[in-house]
Amino acid sequence: MLAKRVIGEDSIVAKRRRLRDIIYENSLLKDREFLLASGARSNYYFDMKMTTQDPEGANLVGDVLFDHLAQYDFKYIGGLATGAIALMLAVCIKSWPDRPIQGFFVRDEAKDHGTKKLIDGYIEDGASVIIVDDVTTKGDSAMKAVRAVQQRGCKVVRVVTLVDRLEGAKENFERAGIRFDTIFTTDDFR
Repeated sequence: MLAKRVIGEDSIVAKRRRLRDIIYENSLLKDREFLLASGARSNYYFDMKMTTQDPEGANLVGDVLFDHLAQYDFKYIGGLATGAIALMLAVCIKSWPDRPIQGFFVRDEAKDHGTKKLIDGYIEDGASVIIVDDVTTKGDSAMKAVRAVQQRGCKVVRVVTLVDRLEGAKENFERAGIRFDTIFTTDDFR
């Protein structure tokens, strides 16, 4: 007879729940009006650096994202600097040694010195990639990364965001023919 599986504190469900709590406690700001990268104004803001640069938060981000991404076939992960860097690194660290995933980030503009790269890190032309972002509103930042890797002939398997503000990103990615996954949405923090 098979024993019924009990969800322990190590389970991905428990880790996801704890990550949600950390985001709520550390990253969700509601004390004033905020100007978003999209240009819109909001009475709340997700300062995700307060989660992704915290030891427990970063560890949980790696666990939750790595578990979510296990179902997809890709070799590289990255996104637009700076929002995607901590997520990319957390997944790269969690991927070793079982399923090594290499990371990259896309700059706002190509460097004007040294290598003069727009994309730094590991990526091959024509590869399958995942684009990550810490927060999406309309998806413009992630779309900038999508365009940069597509110029290198890469296939974007999907865009994955840690928190979607539910303000048009999903619809914008669908119009562009890009699959979009969310780990959390603003509804998870009400």
